[in-house]
Amino acid sequence: MKLAEALQERADLNRKINELTRRIKQNCLVQEKEKPNEDPNALMAELDQCIDRLRYLMSAINKTNNSTLIDGRTLTDMIAEKDAEIVRVTSYRQFVNEAGARIDRTRYSEIKIEPAVDVPTIQKKADDSAKKVRELDNALQQANWLTELIEK
Repeated sequence: MKLAEALQERADLNRKINELTRRIKQNCLVQEKEKPNEDPNALMAELDQCIDRLRYLMSAINKTNNSTLIDGRTLTDMIAEKDAEIVRVTSYRQFVNEAGARIDRTRYSEIKIEPAVDVPTIQKKADDSAKKVRELDNALQQANWLTELIEK
């Protein structure tokens, strides 16, 4: 199994676990002498199987990410860098939106508000970080489809 396939299965399992949890909640209480639409015990058994498979996949994915090197860096390091760059892009863009907001004055006597920072420079940094995120994501996606999952 390729790493990318394991990642897709993990995402599917997370969705299924959420759905099973919702269905269990809907069927765990019934009025006296009524039957639930679905057997909550069977749903719980299916939930346990999904959670066990998820644990297995998470462990295998982590082992694979820690063992796979791309240009001398582990996939784990690349994922951490990508996640940090996403935080940087988001923060910079929020900052640019605030600092670059136009504040109109209705009268000439009102206080003029100006940015205390160089907005274009910060926007450029945000754009550079966004490019880095795209490049890292592309490299990770390629590695995910080329790398065999370590399942032992």
